[in-house]
Amino acid sequence: MSQSNADIFCLQELKAQEKDIVDDIRHIADYHSVFHCATRPGYSGVGIYSKREPDDVIKGVGFEDIDAEGRYIEARFNNLSVISVYVPSGSSSEERLKFKFSFQERFAEPLQALIQSGRDVVICGDWNVAHKEIDLKNWRPNRKNSGFLPEEREWFDSVLNTLGYVDVFRQLNANPDQYTWWSNRGQAWSNNVGWRIDYQLCSPGIAKTAKWEEIYKAARFSDHAPLTIDYDFII
Repeated sequence: MSQSNADIFCLQELKAQEKDIVDDIRHIADYHSVFHCATRPGYSGVGIYSKREPDDVIKGVGFEDIDAEGRYIEARFNNLSVISVYVPSGSSSEERLKFKFSFQERFAEPLQALIQSGRDVVICGDWNVAHKEIDLKNWRPNRKNSGFLPEEREWFDSVLNTLGYVDVFRQLNANPDQYTWWSNRGQAWSNNVGWRIDYQLCSPGIAKTAKWEEIYKAARFSDHAPLTIDYDFII
């Protein structure tokens, strides 16, 4: 964090509760931090670190079952909303897939309200959807698996094409083999057999200011790789 000098970091899947976040983690490199943790220990959770203290912080989207899992936090800086979101995975069971579909359906309402508010919006997160065939290595055998189901991809289409959000990484980089997640099984990481499921989705105005992107793979922190995008925008 200190070396990258980013203005804002968004984290997902903290797996910690507020009581677990010690001062050394809460105040890394003089950044301000805010968190929305799951009520279940060792599960989910999102956070934001920022050089500037937010003017306001919103935790959750107003649905009790979603908010209990700590999946949404929004930090506001003047007219800018920066959001860290962690969309559920539906791969573990049929029950969790139904919850994921329910999350997607209900999350459309706050997404629409945000983009219609006139605010500049940057939503960083693990969306748990590979949008197009280019976004995962082995797309053919995964067409019936959560993360690449037609229903999930159609929903993501609607976020971009109906609500009007911009997939900023793809605006800057149209190349194949650009992934942010790799299974821990086999040689997925070393062979780059991955999925692009982490995105920064933005309102059109701030998307136009994006000028540089990077998926950081020099070191491996988890099964995800950090996605960095540089905007010509002052908060």
